[in-house]
Amino acid sequence: MTIATVLNSPVNTQPLLLDVSNTTLTVTPEQFDRLCIDNPDLRLELTSDRKLIVMAPTGGESGQRNADLVTDVNIWNRQTDLGRVFDSSTGYDFTALDGGKRSPDVSWIEKSRLEGVDIKGFITVVPDFVIELRSATDSLTEIQTKMREYQQLGVLLGLLIDPQNSKVEIYRSGQEPEIIESPESVNCGDVMPGLVLSMSRIW
Repeated sequence: MTIATVLNSPVNTQPLLLDVSNTTLTVTPEQFDRLCIDNPDLRLELTSDRKLIVMAPTGGESGQRNADLVTDVNIWNRQTDLGRVFDSSTGYDFTALDGGKRSPDVSWIEKSRLEGVDIKGFITVVPDFVIELRSATDSLTEIQTKMREYQQLGVLLGLLIDPQNSKVEIYRSGQEPEIIESPESVNCGDVMPGLVLSMSRIW
């Protein structure tokens, strides 16, 4: 695997286009922002150690599963009016907390924590709740690393849903992950009162 660094070029005004093959790019947060602007069709993330992740579009099966999860969380939130729900296209900026720039598949923030916060760009507030749904091409180890990063940043509850192995890994603040095999549902009530996520459409 090749590791490359994107160099600063203040006089270069050409779009910063991304074309990598078997290459790991290390970029600054500022370069990451420019890459996102210049490559709007790509799904990009930045790890806490400034490595660029280029994610392929999900297949139809994963897309449908993720839509179901977003829908379930959003219906609960509309009924309770306790916060705001965000989908997988939402970017979070954790760089001020020594984190990266991430995009959970589903995330939720309790509404009082967003008072006075501008969310037109990347959100700088750590979400209370996140879901990562593993697709057929995702590395389980890499998603587990991402979940631990969320946990260290202060996410109260995180779910890593792994359809390939019919498992859910539950990450709670200050605790070791809990692994549940083939659950019919996952109770999120300790952070989101009354929310029980059905896994019937996932397995």
